[in-house]
Amino acid sequence: MIQTAHPSPLPLASRGADALSGSLAAPGDATLAQTALMLAGLAVGRSTLCGLTPTSELVASAEALRQLGVAVAMDGRDWHVDRLGPLGLLEPQAALVPGSAEAATLLLGLLAPYSFTTRLAGPAARLAPALGEALAPIGQVRSEADGLSLRGSPLPLPLQGTLEGPDAPLKTALLLAAAQTRGISTLVEPAPSQDHAEKLLSAFGARLSVTEDETGGSTLALAGLSELRPQHIAIPGDPALAAYLALAALIVPGSDITIENVLINPLRTGLIDTLLEMGGDIHFVNQRLVGSEHVADLRVRSSRMKGVTLSDAHSAAIAGDIALVAVAAACAEGETSIAGGTPALAAVLSAQKIDAKSQDGRLIITGTGRLEGGGKPVSSTDPRLAMSLLLLGLVSRKKVALEDAAGIEALFPGFVDMLRGAGARIESPKGRQP
Repeated sequence: MIQTAHPSPLPLASRGADALSGSLAAPGDATLAQTALMLAGLAVGRSTLCGLTPTSELVASAEALRQLGVAVAMDGRDWHVDRLGPLGLLEPQAALVPGSAEAATLLLGLLAPYSFTTRLAGPAARLAPALGEALAPIGQVRSEADGLSLRGSPLPLPLQGTLEGPDAPLKTALLLAAAQTRGISTLVEPAPSQDHAEKLLSAFGARLSVTEDETGGSTLALAGLSELRPQHIAIPGDPALAAYLALAALIVPGSDITIENVLINPLRTGLIDTLLEMGGDIHFVNQRLVGSEHVADLRVRSSRMKGVTLSDAHSAAIAGDIALVAVAAACAEGETSIAGGTPALAAVLSAQKIDAKSQDGRLIITGTGRLEGGGKPVSSTDPRLAMSLLLLGLVSRKKVALEDAAGIEALFPGFVDMLRGAGARIESPKGRQP
């Protein structure tokens, strides 16, 4: 059994801040970086990926590629990837340990056209059996005690399939397999999902066509075994993580910050769009095309926001970051209704004297214009909840305390120091620094 090291608990507390200012930056977008790294491992020659944030998840993927014969050299935030093209991967001599379920899914697709058996081990691999079933047509996936195994097979025929719904990791995995399969594979997507894989495949020189239909779906046709050209790809900042920096400026009076180099792919800006809908003063400046993606700097100034009612679809799209929207709602005027909020989150917010309740499957928050804070230290280790509560403390009359904020650094390296540098008051016990 693989043991995972956990950081020691790190208590933190935030309190009322003066106006925030300066230029800040979100970590490089992990989804885009993960996909670019896998495709660079199939290109002929050296690709350079710039602006990567070396999270444990991304480092694990780099190590998995090394075990498959791909040379990955890390030079700070610039990574150099060398390989010999499609179907050039080698059989690994030990189990691969993916850093997330998404990475496990991409590795399954990457290795499906190979006749050897690959083992994926660790906590992330154990989350993937259902995803493995979806990949069954291109490889036999079996659950094991500490993960799963894949027995791939060179596919004599191109792939033909239809996704049941929006599923970007599965779509990317199938495209990675199709890129190494002779003939033209077609994949029908009934509803839009993140399109980084399509854009990156085109940038690497793959012969890929996307035909949209009148219902919003599309059909992807990819010619396999095309030679992929090495690329120099700049990875912009994660728009969801940028939203945490944006909210800090929106709620602290007098704030004016710039968040540099943010990915503004419309399929990825759900959180920023929510803050805009609430009346946030966010301007997209210096818009440009970087490689295959649209990027901008965000100028964010403090704003008087209003409550909103989010549809079920909108709420589902930002489900992992509902705590952030809840804090925005607490700072806004009027009622905000979000589908899917849990009673546990409502209880955490109520403990900080926020008018929050879970009712009929929705989280209802009423902004009152006064934020008290001062509840007992929150014990959750969810980094998104921890970051959201730290932002809440910046505008509360009493401090908001966390028993353990150690997970923040893994998700958003430098988050606390960046806010401190902009003027936030975030305290840690004497001799303990994040």
